[in-house]
Amino acid sequence: MKPDEVHDDALLALSASIGHAFSDISLLRTALVHRSWLAETQETISNERLEFLGDAVLGWAIADIAYHRLDDSAEGKLSDLRQAVVNAIALADVARSLDLGAYLLLGRGEDSAGGRNKTSILSDCFEAVIGAVYLDAGAEAASLFVRRHLLERIEEVIPNLDAFDHKTRLQEITARRSLGAPIYQTSGVGPDHDKVFTSVVVIDGASAGAGTGKNKKSAEQEAARHAFVDLTAQPGA
Repeated sequence: MKPDEVHDDALLALSASIGHAFSDISLLRTALVHRSWLAETQETISNERLEFLGDAVLGWAIADIAYHRLDDSAEGKLSDLRQAVVNAIALADVARSLDLGAYLLLGRGEDSAGGRNKTSILSDCFEAVIGAVYLDAGAEAASLFVRRHLLERIEEVIPNLDAFDHKTRLQEITARRSLGAPIYQTSGVGPDHDKVFTSVVVIDGASAGAGTGKNKKSAEQEAARHAFVDLTAQPGA
């Protein structure tokens, strides 16, 4: 579907497929407007404000699910579950399952560059749709929407929470910010029985964190932890 074909009938069809009947269908349309569209049209409002709102609503909804679903788990496990679900890769997968990319309003340049399948654009669009649902029908409707589309993934993640690690977290945040995959430069020094490994993680061409450990895996995990902490302390996390 081309941008100029996103008319009311298409929006109603999308509304039905995502499982929320909008009282104000214009909210759904706004959720589909990428900023690149504004440069080529007379429109002045993109989906960025809705994405900001949807991100907050999503975080709250997932935190609520995690709190009640893992009622005997420590805060760390709750955070791990939220991080495993609220990340660009996971949200873009949901957006693809809903075919949101086909409805996106993109500028020609972004469209020709494959914007309809970009992880960052799709994840932002999905969060914008959550924001639109929240404005249209309130917190309960938004929570139900999140559960409808993410509960299955949550149940898949829970048995694997012990395997959720700093390298995974770092990969997810770099994907969200379109920084490319982290590259680990790891080396060991010393005798085989007492070797110490040092790892430096490079993100977007620059050193982003370093760590040491008794094996390659632990050194890379420590480097990823430092990089993740620094990145999440910056705007845009």
